[in-house]
Amino acid sequence: MQEAASEVEWRFIDGYAPYAETLAAMEARVAEIAAGTAPEAIWLLEHPPLYTAGTSAQPEDLVSPDRFPVHVAGRGGQYTYHGPGQRVAYVMLDLNKRGRDVRKFVCALEKWVIDTLAEFNVTGERRTGRVGVWVVRPDRPASADGSPAEDKIAAIGVKLRKWVSFHGISINVDPDLSHFTGIVPCGISDHGVTSLVDLGLPVTMSDLDAALIRCFSRSFKPPQIEKK
Repeated sequence: MQEAASEVEWRFIDGYAPYAETLAAMEARVAEIAAGTAPEAIWLLEHPPLYTAGTSAQPEDLVSPDRFPVHVAGRGGQYTYHGPGQRVAYVMLDLNKRGRDVRKFVCALEKWVIDTLAEFNVTGERRTGRVGVWVVRPDRPASADGSPAEDKIAAIGVKLRKWVSFHGISINVDPDLSHFTGIVPCGISDHGVTSLVDLGLPVTMSDLDAALIRCFSRSFKPPQIEKK
């Protein structure tokens, strides 16, 4: 693991991080942050191919249950795919010091992703009723109702424990998009999935990491420390 200097501890995990072990380590770190014995942290990593089920996952949305391992994640949301070529950012921030507002926190995560995509001239957008970040695809046929086609490029799913966040975001850099067909991603079947490379941008994981670090402070200010 390498670390980058910041108010928040950033860690870059090499290789493909095994899901169950990473989840256990993340939960342990969240407990330490809540106890005041460890700083806030963001872990940047890739997983081997797998599906995760959030608390709202519907069994019928797991189209190919034997294709990849399926893990119960405990985060909000439905089924999500993780795999090589997708940057996962596990975000462990103390909302006791940053404001106990879940909706504001999710909006800040979305803004962080949108600002990061803008570094590559990609316009990411929010959609009412659909958590995550979307891009319009004028190069593709319009939807049946005449609205422009659009694809999901980033997913968001979080959980709070003692007002410390965990899980986080995933951004598609260059994953195998066919792997998403084993599920109905986030329960949405009438829109597609895309990636930075699929959009014609030769972005590397290192490029994205640098942009994530640059853009973080625009959405997340330093925590408020109580004066004694």
